[in-house]
Amino acid sequence: MFRDLFSKSKRKSRKKGGTSGQVICIGSSSKDVFFPTDKGLVFETPEDVTAQKKIAFELGAKYQVDERFETVGGCAANVACGLSRLGINAHCCTKIGDDSIGEWIREELEKKGVGLESLQKEKNCKSDLSFILVDAKTGERTVFSDRSANDKLEIIPKKLRKADWLFISSLNGAWQENLNKILSFSESKKKRVAFNPGQKNIATDPEAVIGAISRSELLMLNKDEALEIVTHVSLGANRKQLNDEAFLLNSLKNLGPRIILITDGIRGAWALNDNGILHAAAMVVEAVDTTGSGDAFTSGFFAGVLKGKNLREALGWGIMNSSSSVKEYGGQKGLLVEREVANLAKKVKIETIN
Repeated sequence: MFRDLFSKSKRKSRKKGGTSGQVICIGSSSKDVFFPTDKGLVFETPEDVTAQKKIAFELGAKYQVDERFETVGGCAANVACGLSRLGINAHCCTKIGDDSIGEWIREELEKKGVGLESLQKEKNCKSDLSFILVDAKTGERTVFSDRSANDKLEIIPKKLRKADWLFISSLNGAWQENLNKILSFSESKKKRVAFNPGQKNIATDPEAVIGAISRSELLMLNKDEALEIVTHVSLGANRKQLNDEAFLLNSLKNLGPRIILITDGIRGAWALNDNGILHAAAMVVEAVDTTGSGDAFTSGFFAGVLKGKNLREALGWGIMNSSSSVKEYGGQKGLLVEREVANLAKKVKIETIN
């Protein structure tokens, strides 16, 4: 249902130019520092529908970490790197500080073939930094983020003019203003929009997020994000309905997107288009770290759509890219290339829901 934006000749190009099919990923980038530990106590809180598991540590205690890991993070950076690795002409519109961390982020993105014409640098400002606590027993993570440079991200329309697609991820700072600028530009210049809002955006101003969803062609969420949004558009929904992925998908479809994706960790993913709903089972792998697994799913699924794959194939691409990602620390080291993901996607179990 999406036309193939990439001709055979253009698919071979990953240069940072204005070729047809350029995708600009807008949002955050950061340096992520990982601390794996098996000392946390994980417990269930089913009464909290949007946070059904939590982790606890002894207050005032000290814990030694055997080894730490450092990678580039942030949704826009992760998705841009994932798309680039899958042969898409991907660029990243993000902001770094004028410090060593920012220069490191820039160099790492450049190494991964990501276009940087839209990269911004803020003077006298720190680049974003995240501390990520990883439960070594499960690979699940808790993220503590300092948003400094990305709070100052500016939307400069002329820097977006070469894009065919605008991928909007979680935004910080004056995000409502930036979101409106992106959407106004996309409508005036006939750009296509893929949207992956952050939980903070949804919690802060759900109406702004809902308005943006209605102007997006492709919507990608995890289940917690989907729940937050649907509770604002289906006010009478009960607990049973909110735990029903088909109900969530149809509620979101009523807002306007043509394709909707909902991921839910080990429970797999659901996707909807005009032909119905599909469910893809998660692959059973030994997870080292789940940080960035959602971004890996997003880049895999989105790349499948961009390359003209059907919904079933795109889901397979998302599942396998995500499954590979969790085998490494961070959201980028385990990402697949097109040849790998195309072969592995055939192993994914996918069923029609309705």
